[in-house]
Amino acid sequence: MAEQKKYTLTISTVPDLETGRQIARALVESHLAACVNIVPGLHSIYEWQGKIEESEESLLIIKSTEQVLKPLTEKILELHPYDCPEVLSFDIRTGNPAYLDWIDSVTGKSAPTEEDP
Repeated sequence: MAEQKKYTLTISTVPDLETGRQIARALVESHLAACVNIVPGLHSIYEWQGKIEESEESLLIIKSTEQVLKPLTEKILELHPYDCPEVLSFDIRTGNPAYLDWIDSVTGKSAPTEEDP
């Protein structure tokens, strides 16, 4: 029995819309993500280096597969301006089969991962 394909949803905050566009475009162009939604207008409150901070950010919602999760994460870390970027990935348990097939068809064009023969 064939192993079921695993799909992922990754989120990352970015400092502004333009940074979000640059990262999103790089992920889609390199076939590491099928789609990236950019949600502007996030107001974040967090502790950083011992101080409570507040900032305006945008949120990236990235649809991809587990097969390319490692290079996707590496690409975000390479392009991201933060010292410690948020990159959190979640398994997609179920979804519209046609949409999941589309994610697979787009990310399947990426370079082989280290697990591939």
